[in-house]
Amino acid sequence: MAKKNYVLDTNVLLHDPDAMLAFEDNTVNIPITVIEEIDRFKKNLDEIGRNARQVSRFLDALRSQGDLREGIPNEHGGCVRVMFGLEFADRLPPELASGKADNRILAVCLALRENDDLPVVFVTKDTNLRIKANALGIRAEDYERGKVQLDELYTGTAEVSVPAGGVDRLFHEGGIPVEADLYDNQYVWVRDETNPQHGALGRYRAESGKVEPIRVPKEGVWGIHPRNREQRYAMDALLDERVQLVTLVGKAGTGKTLLAIAAGLQKSVEEQVYKRLLVSRPIFPMGRDIGFLPGDVQEKLRPWMQPIFDNVDFLFAGVEDREGRRRRGYQELIDMGLMALEPLTYIRGRSIPYQYIIVDEAQNLTPHEIKTIITRAGEGTKIVLTGDPYQIDNPYIDSTSNGLSYCVERFKDQPIAAHVTLHKGERSPLAELAANVL
Repeated sequence: MAKKNYVLDTNVLLHDPDAMLAFEDNTVNIPITVIEEIDRFKKNLDEIGRNARQVSRFLDALRSQGDLREGIPNEHGGCVRVMFGLEFADRLPPELASGKADNRILAVCLALRENDDLPVVFVTKDTNLRIKANALGIRAEDYERGKVQLDELYTGTAEVSVPAGGVDRLFHEGGIPVEADLYDNQYVWVRDETNPQHGALGRYRAESGKVEPIRVPKEGVWGIHPRNREQRYAMDALLDERVQLVTLVGKAGTGKTLLAIAAGLQKSVEEQVYKRLLVSRPIFPMGRDIGFLPGDVQEKLRPWMQPIFDNVDFLFAGVEDREGRRRRGYQELIDMGLMALEPLTYIRGRSIPYQYIIVDEAQNLTPHEIKTIITRAGEGTKIVLTGDPYQIDNPYIDSTSNGLSYCVERFKDQPIAAHVTLHKGERSPLAELAANVL
């Protein structure tokens, strides 16, 4: 395959600081304008700031090995270099002012095309910039590393047919082998091939090589009874202590958060398997940090956590504690130390043992942020990630590059993880209709 000149935009490096090493034996060109833009972000305290600082450190380490203008070889046979191209800015159409950073980056692409025999490929996550590059005759691509196409996203479920009597054996023998290519902890609708209406819900266990019956309490969990097949799958995964990571994907109203909180309360408050229920949500909808809100951490988090509180109060309606007293709601759990709200801003560097952690709206996190959260899990901790990849508020990721989708694909063959995609809305007929037609 012919080598190429790749030109990286700022947003690519802020999304993935390791992008400079992702192009194998090709030449990676970093326009000097990108370095200037990176410098503007390096003091930020969020994930973008950390990525900017990592890019700067990496380029500084390369600088010590040689001349960045000439290019520093990498272990794959390619190289990384910093490029100037302002002298080609006057070749841009009058509509593309040379004072704009995006257009100066395009000028670097023109300079490479003029002075180098290798094909030039401009890599950017900016849709409009890809359009402008194409208008100039420059090949432009999105950054695809770590992307997951939603129509190919692992659903965590399957259907298999078994010979007559197989469904009954599933319950009588506690599991049956099936002829199907399944992942560990994949949920299965086991159907009698002689009577398609006769079936049962199971989960494939690679350790035994069998599909085993799922276990969902008949009495429900905190007054919640699963209403459809996928919700029963989800409840089984949420209650199984052997499954340490659960990912739930689904549109609004499918019950992701409510099921997760009900299971978390059951395991931490009732059964006391975990010390407490820890709940968090990314603070992205308004694009502001919690410091802009008055009060202490709990007061700052309250507006963002209100959907969680609503779900807890719904579960507490009519529920009494062990002494027969009516529970007061989420505040009682917080006062007793059984429930905590955790801003993800401060989770880095921590070790969190024996807790049931729920991260709601996880589609607003980057793959690196998801990694940071999961690697905080200490001994005996379970993590539940919920979200809808079609509703993303983080401007730096999309439905194919978010951390939730990335996590689903990377963990689909791991024995301590389970995933369920929920399709049917159960919040209300109105909410289901709105999710489908709006």
